[in-house]
Amino acid sequence: MVKLLPDGFLKRMEKLLKSEYKLFLETYNIPAKRGLRVNTLKCGIGDFLKVFPYTLSQSPFCKEGFYLDSELRAGAEPLHHAGAYYMQEPSAMSAVSVLDPQPGEMVLDLCAAPGGKSTQIAAALKGRGLLWANEVVRQRAGILAQNIERCGIRNAVVSCAKPSDLANALSCFFDAVLVDAPCTGEGMFKKEPEAIAQWSEDNIRFCASRQTEILLSAAETLKPGGRLVYSTCTFAPEENELQIARFLSLRPDFELVDIGDIISFGRPGFSWDEVKGFSNDSEPPAFHLEYTRRVFPMDGGEGHFIALMRRVSAPENFIGGYNYNLKDQNIVPFNKLYGEVFKAQPFGIAQTIGNTVRLLPENLPELKGLGVISAGVAGAEVLKNRLEPCHALFMASEYGECKSVLNLEYGDSRVLSFLKGEQIEAPGCTGWIAVAVEGVIAGFGKASNGVLKNKYPKGLRIVAE
Repeated sequence: MVKLLPDGFLKRMEKLLKSEYKLFLETYNIPAKRGLRVNTLKCGIGDFLKVFPYTLSQSPFCKEGFYLDSELRAGAEPLHHAGAYYMQEPSAMSAVSVLDPQPGEMVLDLCAAPGGKSTQIAAALKGRGLLWANEVVRQRAGILAQNIERCGIRNAVVSCAKPSDLANALSCFFDAVLVDAPCTGEGMFKKEPEAIAQWSEDNIRFCASRQTEILLSAAETLKPGGRLVYSTCTFAPEENELQIARFLSLRPDFELVDIGDIISFGRPGFSWDEVKGFSNDSEPPAFHLEYTRRVFPMDGGEGHFIALMRRVSAPENFIGGYNYNLKDQNIVPFNKLYGEVFKAQPFGIAQTIGNTVRLLPENLPELKGLGVISAGVAGAEVLKNRLEPCHALFMASEYGECKSVLNLEYGDSRVLSFLKGEQIEAPGCTGWIAVAVEGVIAGFGKASNGVLKNKYPKGLRIVAE
C-alpha cells in the first residue's frame, strides 16, 4: 500500500509527524477500520447487540459506535434495511460527539451526504427541534434523503443548495452547525484508492480555498452563542489547523473552544510551531491551535480533524416562518388513515405537497428558493379516490405506536422474502400492517386472508443473485 502513496504526500507526512512517521506508515499494512453506529431512533444499543449476528467491539468516538470485526454486506442485511444502524468509519463519528446536539435545537449539517453525520445528529435530537441537511451535489443529495428516510427521521429538511444561499436565507437561525468539509481525503486512502490518484498539492490549495468559503457561509447561519464544528478526513495542515487560523482571522466574532475539555479520544491539534512550515504566514495566530483535535490511524480511526468554535456575538435576526395551510383538504382524511394504523396522534403537521401528504416539522422557516428535496416525512400518496400510506411513514414509526405489527425473528425466512418484495404469510393479520425485524420497523404491507401484500419499495428491494 505504501508504494501506491504519492511521494509528495509521504514527504509532507514525514515533515508533520517526525518521530511518529514510521508508526504512521505501518498502519498502511493494516486493513481500513470498519465501523457502524447504532441508530437509537429505531432501537436501543442493548437490544441491537442481542440480535445482531456479527462481531462488534466498542469504539471510543461515541457511545453508539462500534468497530465491525467481520465482513458484512449491509445491502443484504435485514437490520440495515430496517435502519437499525448506519455503516460509518469509526473516527467519522467524532465530529458530532464534539458538536453535542441537544433535543429541541435547530442544527444545520451543511455538507451532509451521504448522511452518516446527519443521521447521528438526528438521533441526538430525539425527534425534537430541526435537522437541516444540505448537499450541493444533486445526486448525492438524493442518497442523503434516502438515508434520512431509512433511519426513520421525522424532523429533517434535506436541501440541495449553495452554502451562500442558505447563509442569506437562514441568517442567525441555527443553534449548531456542522461543516464536514469536502477535502483531499488523505484519511480515506486505504478505503478509496481514487483519492490517491487525485492527490496533489494544488488540490490541497484548491480544497482549502473552497473550505474557507463554506466556513464563512456557515458562520452567518449561527445564532449568538451558537456552536460551529469544522471537520475533515484529511491530514494536511492547510485544510485543518491553518484553515481554522484563517477563518478566525476573518471572523473575530468567533472563538476557538478547547475540545480537550470535552472529550478524551484522539490527540490535540498541532501547534503553530509544528505547522507554520506549511503556511505562507509569518505571524502566529492569537489563539491555541492545539485546542483542535486530531485522530490519526494510530489513534483508532483512519483519520479525522475537528475544531469547535462558538459565535460570541451576532445581530438579532427575524426569519419568516413556513406558511402552513391549516385548511389543507387532505388533513382530515389523512388523520383518519393515520388513526387506522397508529395509536398515537400524527407527529407533524399534515400538508399536501404535489401528490404526497407530508408530515412537516413545526417551526419551519420559509423553504422557497432553497432547493428543498424533502421536508418531514412522506405520510401518504394521494390517489384518485383515497390516500395510501407511504413507506417512510412506517420507517419513522416506533413499534409501540403501531396498532398491528408482524414482528419477524432475524432468521425467519419471511424476512428475506419481504425485503425482496414478495408476498409473505401473515396469519391473523388484516389491513395495513407494519413489518418489523426483531422489533425494528422495516416497512409495511396490506394483509387479507393470512397473506401480506408487500409494499416494500421496488428501488430498495434485495435483488436475488
